[in-house]
Amino acid sequence: MVWFIFAGFTALFESLTDVVSKKNLKWGDEYIISFLIRFITFLFLLPLIIFIGIPKIGPNFCMALIIGGSLNIITTLLYMKALKYSELSISVPMLAFTPLFLLITSPIILGEFPSFIGLIGIFLIITGSYVLNIQQWKEGYLEPFKCLLREKGPKLMLLVAFIWSITANFDKVGLINSSPIFWVVVMNFFIAVFTLPLMIGSYQKNPRSTNLKKRNMILMGFFSALTSIFQIYAISLTLVPYVIAVKRTSSVLGVLWGKLIFKEKRIKEKLVGATIMVIGVFIIMVS
Repeated sequence: MVWFIFAGFTALFESLTDVVSKKNLKWGDEYIISFLIRFITFLFLLPLIIFIGIPKIGPNFCMALIIGGSLNIITTLLYMKALKYSELSISVPMLAFTPLFLLITSPIILGEFPSFIGLIGIFLIITGSYVLNIQQWKEGYLEPFKCLLREKGPKLMLLVAFIWSITANFDKVGLINSSPIFWVVVMNFFIAVFTLPLMIGSYQKNPRSTNLKKRNMILMGFFSALTSIFQIYAISLTLVPYVIAVKRTSSVLGVLWGKLIFKEKRIKEKLVGATIMVIGVFIIMVS
């Protein structure tokens, strides 16, 4: 049950990270924000190494870091682009497809597969994402999905969801070959280093894009650091698909934040879809 609590906090802090990131994207471009979120997260996490020390590094650590880190560079950039070009309540729910993709990637990479009840919960989460645009179904049964894919943000987020279904497995390989905290510290440093050239190039093209509020930047890194900590510990306690399924309820909060903070529309059907997703998470917890 501890893993479920950790995964729930992961969803909460990821949704708050999304809110602050979207606010920052009003003043800075996606390349600068991608670097800053990873670098500030790294700075918040680094002091923890003093308490836990450097663990014994396993033989598969470097492999997991290179593959997982490289893919996470791509997802970080795509994620920020999606938040910038689409509404929060439309783009974030697309991440609910990650558990579905994990049904394919986890058995291949880790040999993990959820129970039958767990599968029901995961598919309910996917169904909930369909209901988010249920008003479009009269134009065709697949129209709610097509409606989402017409916009740039949801398309990018769907790609992020697929790549994350791969990187989540390498996160587990990485923490097994080191320790949870050490893994997230090194991962964020890896991504920050390799997004730095993109940030510099973007700044040279548009120096004004760094006109960011310090408070928002600190909050973004702080929430991202908490997300990383809770997620990696949750993954260390249970199956990867279960953790990511619960984490994806951040899309529920994303719908609410979209309405309350960014004044986004069509909240009714989005909340219905979000409720179905929560039911799916409850079934996963029971399983």
